[in-house]
Amino acid sequence: MFLPDRPLRLGTRGSPLALAQAHMTARALCAVHGWPDEAVTIVTVQTSGDRIQDRALADIGGKALWTKELDRALVEGEIDFAVHSMKDVETLRPDAFHIAAMLPRADVRDRLVGADDFAALPAKPIVGTSSPRRAAQVKRLRPDATITLFRGNVATRLAKLAAGEVHATLLAAAGLDRLNQQDVGATIAIDVMLPAPSQGAVGIETLGDNAAMMSALRAINDRDTCDAVMAERGVLKGLGGTCHSPIAALARVEGESLRLIAEIISPDGQETIREEARLARGDGAAAQAVGHALLERASPALRALFEA
Repeated sequence: MFLPDRPLRLGTRGSPLALAQAHMTARALCAVHGWPDEAVTIVTVQTSGDRIQDRALADIGGKALWTKELDRALVEGEIDFAVHSMKDVETLRPDAFHIAAMLPRADVRDRLVGADDFAALPAKPIVGTSSPRRAAQVKRLRPDATITLFRGNVATRLAKLAAGEVHATLLAAAGLDRLNQQDVGATIAIDVMLPAPSQGAVGIETLGDNAAMMSALRAINDRDTCDAVMAERGVLKGLGGTCHSPIAALARVEGESLRLIAEIISPDGQETIREEARLARGDGAAAQAVGHALLERASPALRALFEA
């Protein structure tokens, strides 16, 4: 068994949700190995995504804004491993970094905060979100809606809603639950809003050549979560998806196979292309093929979003 000779340093963003997920990871690791709580220490690393709040991610560097500072800390030996919300991890990662484990997945659904459902919103509602997927899905459900950029952590977005900046916003159920805010918002059914790829999943990453850390982390890997999330990320690879692109995907484990549903949506919500497939666990090529199939059926205008 791997016995660290010093506290292991777990890198994380500093938001309340990121810290909650870091503490979950530390507790899981100590529990499975029988380590004392002090065997893992949490190191907060501020990311560009946390600093820059007034622009869409796609306009300022995409999902790498959540990972690049943690990557640097890993490479420079400031931390031993890092925790991420998997939906914030860019599809193509440098070879040096490996997702060694994922924690059991939480609720994958979104919550509408500010109204009981979309029909209850007033005429011409203003809805706050920074997610192209959520924006497109809202426009599909409520073509009269106006979407306004809403960034910041959960508390910031809820404060903006309370101040009357918008009629409603959308948040991940998993994040609210991890912050003990289970009573906030109305949960949206998956057949109404298919979630983002990897939503509700927490990944733990380290350097691929750190064999001891890789081995220690594998002990807390949840296979079902990992297989489902990797299939959803395979769709992203097949699409060449970016932060500009409205993409939804969800894989569910059914025995030794996965049932995968994915869709791409035009920003105005008027075009939705949807694919469903059953594939073997770990079949990355089949997951990517779902992404290719979506593009083949899309209109030229929708396909162009993925060709930039």
